[in-house]
Amino acid sequence: MDVELTVRVLVVNAGSSSLKLRLLGADDAVEATADVSDTDDIAATLRSWPRPDAVGHRVVHGGAEFTSPVLVDARVKAALHDLVELAPLHQPKSLAGLDAVQDVLPDVPAVACFDTAFHSTIPSYASTYALPSAWRERYAIRRYGFHGLSHAYCAKKAGAYGSRVVSCHLGAGASVTAIVDGKSVDTTMGFTPLEGLVMATRSGSVDPGLVLWLAERMPIDEVTNALEKESGLLGLAGTADMREIEAALDDDPRARLAFDVYIHRLAGCVAAMTTAAGGLDVLAFTGGVGENSAAVRTAVAARLDHLGVRVTGAAEFDITAPGAPVRTLVVPSREDLEIAAGVRTVHLGHR
Repeated sequence: MDVELTVRVLVVNAGSSSLKLRLLGADDAVEATADVSDTDDIAATLRSWPRPDAVGHRVVHGGAEFTSPVLVDARVKAALHDLVELAPLHQPKSLAGLDAVQDVLPDVPAVACFDTAFHSTIPSYASTYALPSAWRERYAIRRYGFHGLSHAYCAKKAGAYGSRVVSCHLGAGASVTAIVDGKSVDTTMGFTPLEGLVMATRSGSVDPGLVLWLAERMPIDEVTNALEKESGLLGLAGTADMREIEAALDDDPRARLAFDVYIHRLAGCVAAMTTAAGGLDVLAFTGGVGENSAAVRTAVAARLDHLGVRVTGAAEFDITAPGAPVRTLVVPSREDLEIAAGVRTVHLGHR
């Protein structure tokens, strides 16, 4: 057995209201899994599990400095706190998870794995906003990209079928990434996870002039809250759940509009990422909606027929229609495996 796969890794995935814990043992076998919501639950859960050799934390933002997994020490933790201003709605959750687990396992090495790291290979012409250079330098403004752990895992699974992959991570948050030879070359999320696709409660890209117009008419925190938590599918259909929207397509005009807007934006972003990749060999769907909604996949494929995307309605890994020049895959999201791989590399390198 590969020595790396003998390292038992606790994977910590911090969400908006809970921590998802998963313990991976030899050969990445899942030894235990749990969703916990407070410090007492974390302590009780981890004390009942086998002791890990290392802990891997999903951290949303690594900024320009952290482009690969890193062993967490006092300097790294301070740097991660400094990045809170770049992701104020997400970074604190990651840091709270780090602190909570370290309270229970203070002597177990902790490794931070970053959602932004996979996108560090995006060329400058795709990562640079057309803003004054003084702003870009002073505030570290650039397109960072997110969902990198998911896209990286998807790239590994899909890369065996072609070098030019467009990966669609469709969940509560959603993004599309262009991948060439396993490396990200463009993505739809930018400086924050608000840019790009229509999401469950996030607006995705809107005219910046609209945001300025709204900010003149209401408090900026109301604008921020609405764009993050009251927009997207929820704002269009009154529900953030794609399953409910699909069930109401024939009866509720709001559901039909929400679905059509979602598909229009998604198909357009896939086409844009195809251009960034220089063509399309593989289209991959992952995340809760990407994996489970045949209706979304079929509707997007219909809009992308001119690119060679044609699919079956089957619920399997390869959903490519016979004769289609582009391979279309459904890849179960396993960010935990991507995190564990990064943890083992760092952990064994520091022994």
